[in-house]
Amino acid sequence: MAAATAAFNGIKKAVSVGKDITSMGRTLSTWSKAVSDLDFLEEKAKKPPLYKMFTDTQSDALDIWSKKQKLKEMREELRSHISWTYGPSAWDEIVKIEAEQRKAQRDAVYARQEQIDKLINSIVISVIGIVAAAICATTIYYIGAWQGKW
Repeated sequence: MAAATAAFNGIKKAVSVGKDITSMGRTLSTWSKAVSDLDFLEEKAKKPPLYKMFTDTQSDALDIWSKKQKLKEMREELRSHISWTYGPSAWDEIVKIEAEQRKAQRDAVYARQEQIDKLINSIVISVIGIVAAAICATTIYYIGAWQGKW
């Protein structure tokens, strides 16, 4: 959220002093990545990995919702400010850049995070399975020993 706010303030300031949109590439990229990160967090909050099932998802969801509302306000303010200063085509260009950044972010960062989550889920499930098998084997052994079968 801090990155989004800083990028928002940078874009707003640049537009107000009359900078060309194409010269704000880095700032637009930061904004887009921050928005994309928040979308990814929202997606993960809806379907958390197995190892995060017992965390406080309610407060996470509330936090994400409030940040999304703040981003909506920022986005609307940027849209109106940029559309007013440069025309609606400039906003369309920003939306296009944002879509490209989201795709790049998903391909680079989020896919890796999803792989890590799947690996951790597999490890957790394996450990649970091994512990369950050990408990069953121990129970069977003690029942057999109690009955005098071994």
